[in-house]
Amino acid sequence: MRHHQTILVSCEIPWDEQEKLDESIFRQEIRHFVLLGFRDLYIFGTAGEGHAVDTSRFDSIVKVFREETSEDGITPMVGVIGQSTANVIERLAIAHGAGFRHFQISLPSWGVLDETETMRFFRDVCGAFPDSKFLHYNLLRSRRLIPAAEYRRIADEIPNLVATKNTGTTVAGTAELMRTVPKLQHFFGEAMFPTGCLFGECSLLSSFGPMLPSKTKQFFEAGRARQIEKLFLLQAEYLAAIAEIQRPIQGTNRMDGAYDKMWVRLGGVPMPLRLLSPYESFSEDVLEQCRQILVESYSDWTR
Repeated sequence: MRHHQTILVSCEIPWDEQEKLDESIFRQEIRHFVLLGFRDLYIFGTAGEGHAVDTSRFDSIVKVFREETSEDGITPMVGVIGQSTANVIERLAIAHGAGFRHFQISLPSWGVLDETETMRFFRDVCGAFPDSKFLHYNLLRSRRLIPAAEYRRIADEIPNLVATKNTGTTVAGTAELMRTVPKLQHFFGEAMFPTGCLFGECSLLSSFGPMLPSKTKQFFEAGRARQIEKLFLLQAEYLAAIAEIQRPIQGTNRMDGAYDKMWVRLGGVPMPLRLLSPYESFSEDVLEQCRQILVESYSDWTR
């Protein structure tokens, strides 16, 4: 395996009323996650508003993130979402200069890349930082999903592509990824992690870990130990709880960060709910409705 098996958690960015970084809350969030036992943290995925942040904010947030994740035993990752190879390399260079060596990238989305262009993207981006490791964030917002067979060709040529993040796969797609590209560490969400574990070692991208740390770690450890029956029973319990907690926002359509900032807030960090313009988040009233369900039914899961 090119990357260790783990739980990966996104650090959301707290904005004040002027849409500037609230540095105190950001540092508190990172320290809180580390104390909970999450050692693989990243910034600037979709939930972390990597699509919306400008270069000035990117630079300042990267510096704070580096200061808070420099201790031994933490593997910090910086995500870059850009519309061209040049955009992506420019921001990667900022994070690389700050000391980071683990990165998350997605395909440019303004024009759909074909297979030749996709290979060139990986060759140019990963090749620009040969001392670094890259996770590819495979999602439809990039307007194409890379299938397992193509991942195999890319991985064979690009030695520092070490992992993928796939949260929208089917059972068949998950199985195909695990069988076809076993040397990459595949990160799945709560819905597909147990399926991935049927076929070998994989990792968990946890959206709900900040809110439900104990149950999340129990779920992951069952998968790591290949306790398959226990794992699927835990999954059924876990997903039922999430559906219940989310009942007040059922049917809504927001950017990922709107949901994830709620989970961070419900986990004990005073995270502002606002997103960068033009995106809308949830109201405090909706948050309190979700909190009431969490406290009444799942308070023992929050420890």
